[in-house]
Amino acid sequence: MSFSKKKKQKQDNSRNQKISKFSKPITFTPGVLVFLVIFVYIIIMVVSYFRQSHITPYEVKLGSLAINNTYDGVILRDETVISSDFSGYINYYARESEKVNAYSMVYTVDSTGKLAEMIGDESAEENSISNESLSDIKTNISNFAVDFKPENYIDTYNFKYNIEGVVLKLANTAVLANIDKLRAENYADSIDFGYAPSSGVIEYSTDGYEGLTAETITPEQVAGEGYEKNVLHSNDLISEGDNAYKLITSELWTVLVEIDEERAQSLEDENYIEVRFLKNNYTAWAAVTVLRQNGKTYAKLDFNNSMITFASDRFVEVELLDNAREGLKIPNSAITERTFYLIPEDYLTTGGNSKDEGFNRESYLEDGTLSAEFVPATIYNNADGMLYVDESVFKIGDYVIKPETGERYAISKQASLIGVYNINKGYADFKQITILNQNEEYAIVKSNSEYGLAVYDYIALKGDSVTENDFIYD
Repeated sequence: MSFSKKKKQKQDNSRNQKISKFSKPITFTPGVLVFLVIFVYIIIMVVSYFRQSHITPYEVKLGSLAINNTYDGVILRDETVISSDFSGYINYYARESEKVNAYSMVYTVDSTGKLAEMIGDESAEENSISNESLSDIKTNISNFAVDFKPENYIDTYNFKYNIEGVVLKLANTAVLANIDKLRAENYADSIDFGYAPSSGVIEYSTDGYEGLTAETITPEQVAGEGYEKNVLHSNDLISEGDNAYKLITSELWTVLVEIDEERAQSLEDENYIEVRFLKNNYTAWAAVTVLRQNGKTYAKLDFNNSMITFASDRFVEVELLDNAREGLKIPNSAITERTFYLIPEDYLTTGGNSKDEGFNRESYLEDGTLSAEFVPATIYNNADGMLYVDESVFKIGDYVIKPETGERYAISKQASLIGVYNINKGYADFKQITILNQNEEYAIVKSNSEYGLAVYDYIALKGDSVTENDFIYD
């Protein structure tokens, strides 16, 4: 055998002896198939979960809000400025914020100035002071210490004048009690006496607000722009016709505060409101009236007592204590706004054999033919005979037919409602709300209204993340 044949035979034998690996066919048992199906389902659900917008529910409960109802107000009273009939040095004998009777002596005017010297001598001597007078001084000091604010440093000067006035009036009274001594000095005839023309509360200051009413005061005066208080002092040199003092002649008084329109609407349904004065935490009931004038909105608070407590004040800080109104408490994040078509309620009907409410709609199809059919519609509100209907039911240009007369009404008018999305039924359902009170986080809304919410309803926590009829995924 030749070498080439032997080599070829050897290669053939080697090829015949090569072993090929056998691949076993893949088989699926029922258990493996079930596992794969479950695995694929889980993957699909996870992907779907992360792609969906999730709605966080919020349970509606009864509650109330603590609202900042503090306002700066201006006090208006029946005030009369009394002018002097004499010229000379004036000295007062009635205490400020004291009620005097008609024809009581209030002041004297000394044309020579000798009475002022005597008052100075009397006040320099060692004189005893009554407990009542000492109490007046302590009360003035205590009130100033409690009410003082660094930003109102000007009040320090008013306090100084008040204390000086109290002390001088005490000295004046002591001199007047010693009138025999004045006659002995032969100058009693140079003293003229001023008497109150009627009963009232005495104040020794003027500010130009006397005679103003809630209807005549300007916005600048309410805000106190350029306000200046002119304090009248004992021993001042005055001329005939100058202001001598102010007399408050009525127990009726008013506090006028500027408010916003939302606050005004809540007060228009009230006749009386409780008011707390921050100066001394005193509370009183006031008759409340809403005024709109000069482009501003005001709450006019009328009182019939305690005028004398604030007789020396022109401006006062008050708190309106009407924030305890209860209702449905919901977060502001749930509140949203939707636009609706307006349709007269006369066009509302029921369709066919069903009891569903809706409208007989007439519209043109794309091919130009006229179509008429009953379409059910959810009513979201009824205001002055106009029904609020979902925009998805109609389009501008559609007509609705009045059942009895066949009269046609063109869909065109639109309006918005404030509301939340109710999710009790597993899908988003818009409900109108009426806000009673509101702060930065929550709102108190009216409960059990015809188209609104009820306690224990569930709503979407974020109203702007929901649209009508969205399904709720747990």
